[in-house]
Amino acid sequence: MKKVAILLVAALMLSSFMAGCSGDKANDENALPEKIIIGVFEPLTGTNAADGKLEKQGIDLAHKLYPTVTIDGKEIPVELRYVDNKSDKIESENAAKKLVYGFGANIVLGSWGSSNSIAAGPVFKESQVPAIGTSCTNPLVTFGNDYYFRVCFTDSFQGKVMANYAFKEGGYRKIAVIQEDSSIYSVSLVKLFTENFKLLTGDENSILNAGSYNTGDNDFTAQLTAIKDSDVQAIFFPGSFTESALIMKQARQLGITLPFLGGDTWENPEVIRLAGEAAEGAVYSGFYDPAAPLTERGTEFLDAFAAEYGKDELAAGVTALGFDAYLLALETIQKAGTADGNTLRDTLAATKDFEGATGFMTLDENGDAVKPAVIKTIQGGQYVYKSSVEP
Repeated sequence: MKKVAILLVAALMLSSFMAGCSGDKANDENALPEKIIIGVFEPLTGTNAADGKLEKQGIDLAHKLYPTVTIDGKEIPVELRYVDNKSDKIESENAAKKLVYGFGANIVLGSWGSSNSIAAGPVFKESQVPAIGTSCTNPLVTFGNDYYFRVCFTDSFQGKVMANYAFKEGGYRKIAVIQEDSSIYSVSLVKLFTENFKLLTGDENSILNAGSYNTGDNDFTAQLTAIKDSDVQAIFFPGSFTESALIMKQARQLGITLPFLGGDTWENPEVIRLAGEAAEGAVYSGFYDPAAPLTERGTEFLDAFAAEYGKDELAAGVTALGFDAYLLALETIQKAGTADGNTLRDTLAATKDFEGATGFMTLDENGDAVKPAVIKTIQGGQYVYKSSVEP
């Protein structure tokens, strides 16, 4: 009996010792993982699938070029985990939860569509897993969320860029606006463009609100008739590429010859395919243009893209942003020297002069990218560079 008791005490002591060692290891935030998991949530199906797939191209390309990250001299493989947010806000929240709690993502990229990103934001904040937005331009994506950052400029900057173009380069003094009510991107950009254009003209009547529509609508006769009967000089209507293309086509069919102005969502080959000749001359603000690479990494991106997809394939701005988001995540992990969420967050917040394919970028106090924009037009069925605009 005494021998059994002695053995039992010894076993308990050994068990306690091993548990203590295990606990120390589990609590060591600086312990290097066997692999880094970068989660990605994008609209791979649904209304915005074409855009989500363009961003996926850039992320996949960057991962192919840089499949590992080096921490303390150790080369660690990077694993990409995708979840389809199905172009839906509720599915975006679910996708974020699956990436963070299901796959154990160390950092997350995405998403195309500000409403998708905003819906997922609280998940990253609560789990303390940082996220890097790709092309989500609405200011609310990062507002009040210390764990959300982005590699794209915001609508606050984009609205000012297009208002300046319309007033100074276009010479317009009265513009009609049409907004996509179900798109927070469109509502925000129309509002910011309107505010800036009124400031430039000094005229409260310089903007005609020609009405609105919802995603999925296909008849814009009422909005376009209001414009046709007015004295406006151009139309500003940023929105989803399908509806924007239909507005272009129907406007020309009604005999409206006014210039079209829009935002970054117009840089999708589907706009030109759906609108055809009606898209000719449209002007929009974008993230990047292959004709004017701003950095050496921009050239690297173009060369790699051509090798992967062919020289005739369009390297869209959102594809370059996906490329940049992945590289920023990698650089952040390497600088932090750990996969700990809070350390990664602090390292991201200190980002300055990061060199991406879309230009040099510094993150401001809100986690937003301070970087240039480009003005582009559609000519001969192609996207053509016009000018760059510094922040």
